[in-house]
Amino acid sequence: MEDAPCPGQAQRVVTPQNIAAVEAVVKENCRVTLNDIAACLKISHGSSHHIVHDVLQFHKVSARWVPRQLTPELRERRVDACEELLRRFERESDGFLARIFTGDETWVHFHQPETKRASKEWRHSSSPKPEKFRTEPSTGKVMLTLF
Repeated sequence: MEDAPCPGQAQRVVTPQNIAAVEAVVKENCRVTLNDIAACLKISHGSSHHIVHDVLQFHKVSARWVPRQLTPELRERRVDACEELLRRFERESDGFLARIFTGDETWVHFHQPETKRASKEWRHSSSPKPEKFRTEPSTGKVMLTLF
């Protein structure tokens, strides 16, 4: 037995077809907003929120800022340098630490970073956080030297 549809009766929006459509929209553009999903599929904001959060279990996460994107070769060079320092420390003990000072210099670019809100993406709770790198230099730069 089923009820016959009546005019003005609420329609069920959380259907397998809508769930699949919402998932396709989110996978196509992980920065899409709930309002965009609702407008695209002609469903309410609350329904799109329910499907995304409760049914699909997506969460909006911000990108984690990391200073540089290291190549495998650069990572290996850093590991080798650290291992060499550990070997020297084991041989020379505290005297070795008293003679160490470090220095580094790099160009620092003036830029307008992407806002935290603009970098948010829909992700499952089990997926890793996205990373973003500072790759867009702008008009000015200064040399930063640290010791």
